[in-house]
Amino acid sequence: MQKVNFKNFNGQSITLAAVINFPEGFDKSKKYPAIVVSHPGGGVKEQTAGLYARKLAEKGFVTIAYDASYQGESTGEPRQLENPYVRTEDVSAVIDYLTTLPYVDHANIGAMGICAGAGYTANAAINDRRIKSVGTVSAVNIGSMFRNGWENNIKDSDAVAVLELGSNARTTDAGNAARNESFPLAPMRKEDAPNKELEEAWEYYHTPRCEHPNAPGFMTTRSLTQIVSYDAYNKAEAFLTQPIQSVVGSVAGSKWMSDDLLARAASKDKHMHIVEGANHMSLYDVPKYVDEAVSVLTPFFQRTLK
Repeated sequence: MQKVNFKNFNGQSITLAAVINFPEGFDKSKKYPAIVVSHPGGGVKEQTAGLYARKLAEKGFVTIAYDASYQGESTGEPRQLENPYVRTEDVSAVIDYLTTLPYVDHANIGAMGICAGAGYTANAAINDRRIKSVGTVSAVNIGSMFRNGWENNIKDSDAVAVLELGSNARTTDAGNAARNESFPLAPMRKEDAPNKELEEAWEYYHTPRCEHPNAPGFMTTRSLTQIVSYDAYNKAEAFLTQPIQSVVGSVAGSKWMSDDLLARAASKDKHMHIVEGANHMSLYDVPKYVDEAVSVLTPFFQRTLK
């Protein structure tokens, strides 16, 4: 394992912080397939993204988990900005870095993500042909989630009020840049959770289960003006041709966003694995569910990254 920092050439003078994981018996004179692992909205590389990255490295890949721009140990102001367009470009920025490493096989780079990180990964693959295959775990299209709700039961037009909230926050921030109004990406208190599944999101981010000082669980409210109209799967019907392996819990309220990805993707090599009994959050860190997900992702990446 090696901690690294590198410039993000997408602009704004941001430096990304990441952890590279190496397979057993790593030989820097050889070339290895590599996998970029993207964290959920509100998360950091030390949580579920790092867990999946370590487990996939054990299977023979070089893997890299990183903190998004404006978050974790990466630089950028304002802190906790969750701009989905920037987060999509972050995936490609990490690949830029991987192509400078002599032990990475540039022709065999895959990408995976968890929750919103999976949506950003899919969006990056639509734009960046260097991504040869895509894995998703509990995929979330963050724009769809904020427009249509966790269980896809809200009309797009009803999200106008959310856009207004974000727009007004930009005005407030402009008048007091140090303030930066915040908006929860996961329930900040147990009693704020609308259901048991999202109560588990509170538990993950705000209790010893997996809390981390760099993962406060909220974003800047101004982020809403970028998120609400964003579609992580935009033009997937034409350009998302790479192989896709989706992993989703059988009782995940967010499953519809994985269904939507596979329905829309142009890929002829696309598959969904359903983990029985798992919900959205349990695929983050519950050992038996994570191990099942890795047991599916491993042969997928071995087949598609040769």
